Amino acid sequence: MYEVFQNYLNSKITLTDSESELIKSVAVIKKLRKKQYLMQEGDVWNYNAFITKGCVRTYSVDDKGIEHVLSFAVENWWTGDRESLLSGEPSRFNIDAIEDSEIVLIRKADFDMLCKEITVFNDMVNLILQRSFVASQNRIHSAISYTAEEKYLNFIQKYAGFALRMPQNMIASYLGITPETLSRIRNQSAKK
Repeated sequence: MYEVFQNYLNSKITLTDSESELIKSVAVIKKLRKKQYLMQEGDVWNYNAFITKGCVRTYSVDDKGIEHVLSFAVENWWTGDRESLLSGEPSRFNIDAIEDSEIVLIRKADFDMLCKEITVFNDMVNLILQRSFVASQNRIHSAISYTAEEKYLNFIQKYAGFALRMPQNMIASYLGITPETLSRIRNQSAKK
């Protein structure tokens, strides 16, 4: 499991043996069964989390019990609640496994130490944060500008590789549409 994370790091940056060992020494492996929580609303999130296997979602539940999916994360993606991580405040989100999953966790204090001690690691993190910001900006633009059909087609185009792994009701929630609307769009797309 850790090897997946090591391979990811090796594909992004060049580390010395001692730097690799330092990272490995602070990494904790967590296995989740399908539907098991990584974090629940009200918890303070204190990790940087890297998915080595499986798929997780970050979501909230409103007063009516309706789930609102903020994001998905699959192999070689990072996940977590950045707001709770930075503020130390309880999270408003849940993160749970859509599939059996394996995750590398690094505590915030250890992660901050790695960024200070290993320049190339810090550079990689900054690049990831920049790309994450752009992805968030694009997601907001899509949410406020696109029709339901355009949202779905954009999602399938960007995430075709893992869209089939997710239940349709979760995809609908992520897109901000009802499962019925998603079903209608999928049927119309299949006929074209």
